[in-house]
Amino acid sequence: MDERSVVQDLITVLAKNALNIFAEEGANLSLTIEKNNEDFKHQIDLLIVFGGDGTLLGAARKFIASEIPLLGINLGTLGFLTDINIENFESVIQDILKGEYVVEERSLVEAHFANKEVFGLNEILIHSGSYVQLMRYRLLIDGQMIYEQRSDGLIVATPTGSTAYALSAGGSIIHPELNLWNIIPMMSQSLSSRPLIVSNKKSLEVQLIQGPLDHAMVCVDGQQDMPIQYNESIIIRKKDTALRIIHPADNDFYEACREKLGWSLDITANKT
Repeated sequence: MDERSVVQDLITVLAKNALNIFAEEGANLSLTIEKNNEDFKHQIDLLIVFGGDGTLLGAARKFIASEIPLLGINLGTLGFLTDINIENFESVIQDILKGEYVVEERSLVEAHFANKEVFGLNEILIHSGSYVQLMRYRLLIDGQMIYEQRSDGLIVATPTGSTAYALSAGGSIIHPELNLWNIIPMMSQSLSSRPLIVSNKKSLEVQLIQGPLDHAMVCVDGQQDMPIQYNESIIIRKKDTALRIIHPADNDFYEACREKLGWSLDITANKT
């Protein structure tokens, strides 16, 4: 069964429990009322996202200004944000519609550079733009010089992003309720270079010095690379607006880590 059929089946279940179900224009889902983007933003109380974490990130960027809470239904693999499985969708949606849920606010990170302002839920990535070639940059926190490094790039990740790309880069897993930045040099030339965790109340400045190309790249949440010239700076701060995510009342971050990251795998199971 393809994903569209799965979503339609879930919509059918939802229709038994909800009075009005709105969908974006062009969704072509039965039992829904299609609305254009503006009407859609102003007429819904809860935004249900079917897919993986990437789909939820896309919806977050699109609807963040409206402050609509999001509920993620996992049709992907890992799904730290889309943490509700389709198998227990009906019981979970019934509980949520009865008011049995928790609202979690996830902090967002924003970057200002070259007359641009961008924000992400997971991370801001600054990289050289050239495979296995180093860039040189300087990191300042609240105007105080921290270090100057040569590496493939630098990741500034939120607690949400600590289980995403930052995890693959060797960063620490951070509980989402903590107000922290996870600052991770990528493949640094310095053997003593390690991730640095600081308060997200701080203002970060990354001064770009030199690299293999005439510009570096900025990437937010794995989206399109944006060029930035050397001898320019990137200012990184916590965004004033937070993302509101709905979870079942019994949601457990550590259980998600055990399930998604295999913390509870029996390492002796394959021994003979």
